[in-house]
Amino acid sequence: MTAAKPLVITAGDPAGVGPELCNALADSRFVDEIVVVGDNRQFDNRLRVIDTPFPTPVTPGKPDSANAATLLKGLKIAVRGCLDGEFGAMVTAPLAKSVIADSGVPFTGHTEFLAELCGAPLPVMMLVAGDLRVALASTHLPLRDVADYLTEDGIEKVLRILESDLRLKFGIDVPEIVVCGLNPHAGESGHLGDEEERFIAPLIERLRGEGLNLRGPLPADTAFTPSAGHKDAVLAMYHDQGLPVLKYAGFGHAVNVTLGLPIIRTSVDHGTAFDIAGQGKADAGSLLAAVTLAADLANR
Repeated sequence: MTAAKPLVITAGDPAGVGPELCNALADSRFVDEIVVVGDNRQFDNRLRVIDTPFPTPVTPGKPDSANAATLLKGLKIAVRGCLDGEFGAMVTAPLAKSVIADSGVPFTGHTEFLAELCGAPLPVMMLVAGDLRVALASTHLPLRDVADYLTEDGIEKVLRILESDLRLKFGIDVPEIVVCGLNPHAGESGHLGDEEERFIAPLIERLRGEGLNLRGPLPADTAFTPSAGHKDAVLAMYHDQGLPVLKYAGFGHAVNVTLGLPIIRTSVDHGTAFDIAGQGKADAGSLLAAVTLAADLANR
């Protein structure tokens, strides 16, 4: 779908695959509808570029934290353009968290940084592969910390954002959401953990009473099967509960969508791939899917 306003693409770490993925878009149907933020020296001259030259020379596969400030500057330009209505949506190519952190800037990831710029209190991570949508109640946490992080209040906030954005951004009138349990067998009636009985199931029942179309908590090992009959989205309790299924179903064309922001933001489903940067091996499928979805959402 053609975007009503230009889409802005941040090219990611200049030593990763982001710039070459952006260059692949020069041969796509979106070439006249996108603006890339990055160092103009890295891009095909058919692309429109907001030039943010890097102070340190770039070598593919060898990231340099001296370029981190310029990377963050590019993200700020893109967010401001979306908030001001200049761009219809933003799409992000991959960064490496460690490269930013090594520069001395606290940085836990694109999602959290963009939320801070937008003044959004709770960004929600959702990946999309075709008709499969998987959102996360917790994101980049060590597994031993997940159970302590999850609370009734926290899961409720995620569910409300997920339900709202499925309606407002994806155009689904009454979204149906399957909620996974935290524990194996969704706790097995309290024998394998009590989080389900203690607060997850009561929360779902309460929100159903308010009109939200929720089912669960379902055991995660069956929540994604055809017999579960989920329609619009699955809420997984932690990163590796939901994303392995999603990536198996759609790796290479899956899209990361940040919900809970006042702007539309999509991203690729992979990292910087420093090991193949500059070798012409990178597959632009996920970036093209992210641009396509961003254009679709922007037009809603």
